[in-house]
Amino acid sequence: MNFLARIQRPLGVVALLGLAYGLWLVFNAPIDFQQGNSVRILYVHVPSAKMALFCYLLLTISSIFYLWKKSETADIIAEAAVPVGAAFTAVTLASGSIWGKPMWGTWWAWDARLTSMLVLLILYFGLMALRSSLDEPGKSAKATAILAIIGAVDLPIIHFSVVWWRTLHQPPSFGGASGTPTITGALLPPLLVMALAFICLGAYMVVVKAREVAARRQLEVLDLERMENND
Repeated sequence: MNFLARIQRPLGVVALLGLAYGLWLVFNAPIDFQQGNSVRILYVHVPSAKMALFCYLLLTISSIFYLWKKSETADIIAEAAVPVGAAFTAVTLASGSIWGKPMWGTWWAWDARLTSMLVLLILYFGLMALRSSLDEPGKSAKATAILAIIGAVDLPIIHFSVVWWRTLHQPPSFGGASGTPTITGALLPPLLVMALAFICLGAYMVVVKAREVAARRQLEVLDLERMENND
C-alpha cells in the first residue's frame, strides 16, 4: 500500500494534464465528413471502452493471483477494480447510445458489441453484489474471484465481436485486422492523447479505491479487536 500512496499524486497530476490537453485537441479537431460533430463523442467512448476491458483484465489477474497465493493485496486490488470498471463500462454504454442516435437512428440496438458490453456491466454489478452479500471476508474474496475468472470469457467476445459477426458497430479503432488504427489523419492525435489520459485516470481511480478498501479493512480489524477486548 505504501507504493500506491507514492504513485497516487503523480498519477492524478498526469491524468489531469492529459485530460486537459486531450479535451483541447478534441474541441479543435476537424469535423468528420460523415459523422460531423458526433465524432467527438468517440474520443470519450473509445478510451472508456478500453478502460472497461483493462479494469476487468486487472480484476481477472488479481483474482487468479489471490486464489493462487491467498494474497490480500491482490484481493484489495480486485475489489478496487470492480467499481472503477463498472463506471467506465457505464460511460461506454451511455456515450455509445448518444452517438448511436444520430448515426444509427436509435439509442440502442441488440448489436453483438453492445450486448456483450452490457453483459460486462452486469458482471461488474454482480461482483459488487456478491461481495457485499457475504459477511465472511475469506468466502467473499474466494467467491468473487471465481466469478470474475468465469466472467472473463466475455472479454474476447467483446473484443472480437465486430470481427466474428456482422454488426452495426464500427470496426476496432485500434488494432484492426492490419494491426494499425482505423482512425487516421488529424482525428488520430486527440484519440491517442485521450486514450493515454484515460489509462492514467483509470489507474488513479483504482489506486484511490484500493487505498480506501485497505483502510476500511484495517478499521474493521481494529473494531473487531476492540470488541473482543471489551468482552
